[in-house]
Amino acid sequence: MESHRIVEQTAREAYGRLLSYLTVHWRNPQDVEDALGDAFLSALEAWPKTGIPDKPEAWLVTIARRRLIDRARRGRVSAEALPTLLAMSERAGHSSAPSGAELQDERLAMMLLCAHPAIDPAMRTPLMLQTVLGMDAARIASAFIVKPATMGQRLTRAKAKIRAERLTFEAADAEDAAEIAARLDSVLEAVYAAYGSGWGEEAGTGAPAGSLAGGGLSGEAIELGRLLLQFVPGEAEVYGLLALMLHCEARREARHDEAGEYVPLSEQDCAGWDRGLIAEAERFLHAAAHAGRIGRFQLMAAIQSVHAQRLRTGRTEWEAIAQLYEGLVSVRPTLGAYVSRAAAVAEAYGPDRGMVLLASIPSGEVASYQPYWALAGHLYARLHRLDEARSAYGRAIGLSADEAVRRFLSRRLAEL
Repeated sequence: MESHRIVEQTAREAYGRLLSYLTVHWRNPQDVEDALGDAFLSALEAWPKTGIPDKPEAWLVTIARRRLIDRARRGRVSAEALPTLLAMSERAGHSSAPSGAELQDERLAMMLLCAHPAIDPAMRTPLMLQTVLGMDAARIASAFIVKPATMGQRLTRAKAKIRAERLTFEAADAEDAAEIAARLDSVLEAVYAAYGSGWGEEAGTGAPAGSLAGGGLSGEAIELGRLLLQFVPGEAEVYGLLALMLHCEARREARHDEAGEYVPLSEQDCAGWDRGLIAEAERFLHAAAHAGRIGRFQLMAAIQSVHAQRLRTGRTEWEAIAQLYEGLVSVRPTLGAYVSRAAAVAEAYGPDRGMVLLASIPSGEVASYQPYWALAGHLYARLHRLDEARSAYGRAIGLSADEAVRRFLSRRLAEL
């Protein structure tokens, strides 16, 4: 049914914008989530009978506001809170119902609210992923390698803090450069995490590379990156993050062959890369270089830029990539950076040197980290340590969420 399809499409594409628009005003994320859920249920019931409204998002916001007003009246909220929501509802009846652009601005404000100093720093990025991008607790927990129940409890506490202390990010705060800078890193981290989470969701669907409209989480992350650039023009790490995401996006369709099988970067056909996105990424990286401040996202984008040069030169400069990873682990020593550095060093200087770096990572940190075991299997195989290669590939296969990646690793295991 067409009306159900529109409801589902709006939920996929606009949930985060709607949630953010309401929450920055109401400052009770849990109540807003409940009200917005009711609004979507109402749409499923009403639209088949009354027809799809001209502005589906505005219709949903209006219904959600009504639910919030009803809840507020029943709960006898403070004299300040209810008039604010009533004024919002009154504005919704006018022709100036919230447009997509207005909702996007509120979405960015919501991310900055989630980065409030009163929020636990470890929970800022997960909170943004849920309240702004609509990711559920289980998916966020997987990304942060914690139990879903634990992540759910932490998110509930963080949202309760916003409600209890009525935290906000007012427009006036934008005048405080130091305040923006203090919150920006958490926002960038959330945008990057959203892009990574959406990286595999549309792969192999046949959508053209670079077609970002309706591109799920990855497309929304790129959109948020562009909004950030408008909000903090000239910020080097925003340029770097955009360059990183666009370089990766340029290779999306090349990651799978016509049969849907996974193709690693080193084996991809460069002809399948999107030259337009690569050129745009290079412009952002050039702008970041002129800002005079180096950061993790610029270094990660520079690594992808070196990979992109294979389109022009026909070869990968692994030595340059290994050097960039040395810089990255000194700036931001994450588990992913350590594993990727080992992979680059192995390509540049031999598998034995790569294995030394890989073995130096504490075993307790890698038990559930799939890229570590996939690389270990590859390096053990190159070193002719076949029993260890089989064991590592087996663990990597078991930890792989992507079916195409599992098939690829299984083929590598069979080749041993």
